[in-house]
Amino acid sequence: MCFGRRYDHNDPELLSVVDFSNEFGEVAASGHPADFIPVLRYLPSRAMELFKDINRRFNFFVAKIIQEHYTSFDKGHIRDITDSLIEHCQEKSGGEDACVPLSKEKVISIVNDLFGAGFDTVTTALSWSIMYAALYPDMQKRIQEELDQVIGQERRPRLSDRSTLPYTEAFILETFRHSSLLPFTIPHSTTKATVLNGYYIPKNTCVFINQWQVNHDEKLWKDPSTFNPERFLSAAGTEINRTESDKVLVFGLGRRRCIGESIGRWEIFLFLATLLQQLEIRLRPGEKVDITPQYGLTMKYKKCDCFQIKKRLPTKSSP
Repeated sequence: MCFGRRYDHNDPELLSVVDFSNEFGEVAASGHPADFIPVLRYLPSRAMELFKDINRRFNFFVAKIIQEHYTSFDKGHIRDITDSLIEHCQEKSGGEDACVPLSKEKVISIVNDLFGAGFDTVTTALSWSIMYAALYPDMQKRIQEELDQVIGQERRPRLSDRSTLPYTEAFILETFRHSSLLPFTIPHSTTKATVLNGYYIPKNTCVFINQWQVNHDEKLWKDPSTFNPERFLSAAGTEINRTESDKVLVFGLGRRRCIGESIGRWEIFLFLATLLQQLEIRLRPGEKVDITPQYGLTMKYKKCDCFQIKKRLPTKSSP
C-alpha cells in the first residue's frame, strides 16, 4: 500500500525491513532519560547513538523508494500512498503560478510514520491471535464453524463478511484486550493547560494513555485475566455488544487516536479469517508455552517453536 509492490518472503529488502522493525522496538523499548529530559540527548550515549543509527538507516531505505517514485511518477496513474502524497504536494494552491509543495523530507517522514506504525503492530496482533487460537482449540473450532457456515469453502473471506461473523470479531476484540499488545499509546502533547479528574496538566506536557491498565481494570471487566471472547457478544450471541467493544483500548482514544485504526482492524480480520478458514493450528501435545509478554513498544511472547499446522479442506479462491 505504501510502495506499490509485493515482496517475496525471502526478499533481502523485505528481510531488512523486518530487522529494522525488530531493532527499533528493542532499542526504543529500553527507554532513555532523554525521553523525559530532552536536553540529555546531547550527552554521549551508546543507546542514543544506536537509536539514531536505526532511524538513519530506515530513513535511507524509505528515501530510496520515494526517489524511485519521484522518477517514475505519473499523475494519471497513481499506484500507491507514496504517489498520492507526491500528487498532493505538487498541486497548485492560490494563483496559477503559486505552488507550495511539501518538501521531499516531509514526504519521507509521512511515509515513514505510515509504514512504521502499521508494520510491527499488525504482525504482533496476528501473532497473538494465532497463539490464542492454538491455546484454545474449542474457540478455534467455533470460529471455523462460523466461517464454514457463513462463507463456506468456495471463496476467501472478504471485508463485507465481517458483520456476519460475530464470534470471529469477538475473538479479535478479546485478543486486543487480553494481550494489550500496545500497552501505551505513542506520546502525545497537551496543546493547552487542562485539568483531568482533578489533576492539573500544563501546556506542552508529554502524555500517554495506559491502555494495558484500562484493558485489565477489574471495575470495567469481569475476570479480566480470563480469555473470554463471549464477553463481547450480545445475549443471543448473534452480534457484537458495542457497549463492551468500545471499552477496549488498542488504537488510542479521542480525536488524536490512531489514524490507521480502520485499516488495521481490516487487515487483522482478513488475515485471521483466511488462515483459520484453511488451516488448523495446534501446539505440540505436552508442550508448555510461556505467553508472558515481553515489554516493549509492542508486547510479544517469547519465540515459540511448538506450533503444528495442517491444512483443513481444499479451498478455491474467489473469482
